[in-house]
Amino acid sequence: MSIAYSVVRSGITGVYNTFVKTPPVLNMQQYFPRAEEFTSNWEVVREEVMQLIDDIQSVPRFHELMPEQYKLSAHGEKEWRMFILRAYGLDIRENMQRCPTLARLVRANDDIKSASVSFLAPGKKVPTHTGPFRGITRFYMGLQVPLNEQGEPGVTLTIDNQAYKLGNGDALLWDDTYPHSVENNTDEWRIALLLDVYRANMPGPLRAFTNTIIGMAKISIKWRKIFPKEFA
Repeated sequence: MSIAYSVVRSGITGVYNTFVKTPPVLNMQQYFPRAEEFTSNWEVVREEVMQLIDDIQSVPRFHELMPEQYKLSAHGEKEWRMFILRAYGLDIRENMQRCPTLARLVRANDDIKSASVSFLAPGKKVPTHTGPFRGITRFYMGLQVPLNEQGEPGVTLTIDNQAYKLGNGDALLWDDTYPHSVENNTDEWRIALLLDVYRANMPGPLRAFTNTIIGMAKISIKWRKIFPKEFA
C-alpha cells in the first residue's frame, strides 16, 4: 500500500470520526430503506450473476482494479474477484448490460455510489482490515453462499469481532471502517452483492466533504483508466 494512500486514508478517517458516531452494524430501515428492493429480488439477481461463474477468469481480481488492495486480494494465493457495475457513480456499460435486473435496481437509486458482485474462491480468507471512508455504508447480500458440513452458511463475515453467517438472500448494512474480515470455509465459490450507499443523516458540511471525495474518486478512476470499457 502506497504511503500517499495511507496518508490520505488516515486524514479522511479522522474527519469522519469527529462527526459520525454509529455502531458497526446499522439499522437498514433508517440508513437504507430501499434495501428491500434488492432483498425481494435476490433470486432474479442471483440468476443473472451465476452466468459469470462460467467465465470467472474474465472477472478481474480485486488488486488488478485497485493495486493498493494487493495484500488483501492476493492473501493466501486464493482469489477474490470483483465484477463492478458502478464505481463512485460511474456505470460500466458492458457490465450493466450483462445484469439487467441488478442494473435497473442500481440505476433507480442515486444513493448507491458503487455496486459490485464479489466472488470469493474456495478456502479464501480476506484478513482483518478497515475501510477509510465513512461517507458511505456497506450493504452486503448473499447470492450464492455454499453450506458447510453442518448445513449452515460456510462463509463467515466478522465485523468488529462479531461473526455473521449470512445465507442466500440474507442482507446486512454496516460500517466498513470498523475492523472486518471474511472467510470462505468451503470448497465452492461464494457470491455476494456489495453496495456502497451514501450515508444518511450526515450534517451539511460532511455531505459537502463526502461529495468532494466522491468527485475526486471519479476523476481518479478516469485518469488511471481502471476500467477499459466505456461508461454508461
